[in-house]
Order: sequence, then C-alpha cells, then structure tokens
Amino acid sequence: MSDFVVALGLVFVIEGLVFAAFPGPTRRAIAAVLDTPDQALRLIGLLSAMFGIALIWLTRG
Repeated sequence: MSDFVVALGLVFVIEGLVFAAFPGPTRRAIAAVLDTPDQALRLIGLLSAMFGIALIWLTRG
C-alpha cells in the first residue's frame, strides 16, 4: 500500500511540474484532449496502462 501512495504522490509531482513549467502548452494539450474522440482516448488509455504494467513488470521482475 505504501508503494501505491508513493506512486500517487509522484503522479501529482509530475503533473504539478508540467503545469508550472509549461502552462500554455498544457492548456493546448488539454483542449486537444477535449476534441479527441472517445474511442481514441480509450485506446490511448489502454496502451498507456499496458506500457505501465510492462514497465513495472520489467523493473520489479
């Protein structure tokens, strides 16, 4: 459970740094996501999840 909390904290740190360092491009990226069809977002989300699982599996082995 502590690993999950640490991972969640890292997500917040990375997102916060992106918003702080690049507010304009981040705003444009969010606008682009709003215009993206649901099916494409589902595919991107599924591929991202699979990549994350593979990365964890390779690291924690």
